[in-house]
Amino acid sequence: MAKFIIRRILLLFLTMILVSAAVFLITESSPGNVARNVLGAFVTPEQEASFLAQTGLDEPAYLRYLYWLFGSDWHAENKVGLPLQRIKTDRGFREWYAVDEQDRLIRWKLKGDDLIARVRRPDGSTEEFKDNQRWQKDESGTEFFWGVDFQNHAVRWERGTDRKVWTFVMGSGWIETSGGPVDYIPLKKGFLRGDPGISLRTGRPVAKTLFVRLRNSLVLAGIAFVLVMPLALVLGLIAGLKEGSLRDRVLSVGGMTFSVIPEFATGIFLILILAVWLKLVPGATVIGEKAPWERPDMLILPVLTLALVELGYVLRITRASMVEVMRSPYIRTAWLKGLPHWYIVFKHAVRNALLAPITVIMLHVNWLLGGIVIVEVVFGYPGLGKYLLDSALFKDINALEAGAMILVTVAVGTQLIADIIYTFLNPRIRYS
Repeated sequence: MAKFIIRRILLLFLTMILVSAAVFLITESSPGNVARNVLGAFVTPEQEASFLAQTGLDEPAYLRYLYWLFGSDWHAENKVGLPLQRIKTDRGFREWYAVDEQDRLIRWKLKGDDLIARVRRPDGSTEEFKDNQRWQKDESGTEFFWGVDFQNHAVRWERGTDRKVWTFVMGSGWIETSGGPVDYIPLKKGFLRGDPGISLRTGRPVAKTLFVRLRNSLVLAGIAFVLVMPLALVLGLIAGLKEGSLRDRVLSVGGMTFSVIPEFATGIFLILILAVWLKLVPGATVIGEKAPWERPDMLILPVLTLALVELGYVLRITRASMVEVMRSPYIRTAWLKGLPHWYIVFKHAVRNALLAPITVIMLHVNWLLGGIVIVEVVFGYPGLGKYLLDSALFKDINALEAGAMILVTVAVGTQLIADIIYTFLNPRIRYS
């Protein structure tokens, strides 16, 4: 079993790499302009070029993928010539600094032809001074300097260029300044070190937003899972015990009805009946920054929509598996031996009949997290599925990649759990 688990973990890492590469290639090849998606249709060519440079989107595709996966600080350190360090401020912001020869945290800005250094003291206060001795000359005689700016970039300044740059500030729009860099490397640690980057759509760290959305989807999917799966298994087993009976027909037709109705139709019907006509529950989910469990009344309709769809599907799978088991030769042999009815059902039939539904249930755990986007959109629920949909529409590659990695982890992890459960349901199954 230990070797099997290790193989599955290695498979997880391999799958994550392949999926991340596939998502990156698909996003790259899809139509659309990232800058215009994020900044609007009336952005000027100069502003668009500045945005692409500051976000690193003007770099070759292979380099951007490596930055996302492994980080960019290793490349930036070679350019700057000093170690780079990311710290968390008292206000919770992540800031990048170079560590100078005196082990001080330092960043720079260009003011006219002067290079201004800002040193951060241990108590959080800062000190500024001119640092023109750091200018270097290239082969053409141009004075340049690679350093860390105040927007978490490793940048190259050239003296005397007085380059104009446009910086997009959320809530304020475009701000034009002089003394801009001629080259940028957006600093990040990379996904493998827990930093999937900054969302191009919101300007916020992907990890912070993603885990809040994941928490919301886990709450919604978890409640639906706990309510539906035991009920669906029990009803499916009951229906499959006597194939063709009245209860089998009723449960089968009911399960088929619920499973074939699209989620959006089920959600709209429930809103119309329970929220508009009867006024029993809210028809939309507006929780803002609150945790979902702080407004349980707003979870009723989304959970009920998911429950009805999942109930019918799992019920039918369980019923079909139970019917097949009850027709098996070993069940007939048990009848011929005169064993009690309920002993045969619980000792021999149920355990084997659950093998197929367990596989389906574990596959649907992944669907409940990433595939409930329709339910989240219908009810305005701020979950992972809706977040990934919005990110895809904006070609927000950092958010898409991080979300895909979460779904891959859930998919492989749930299948590992299913394989372990198989060994308890059927002792003949062993892994090595």
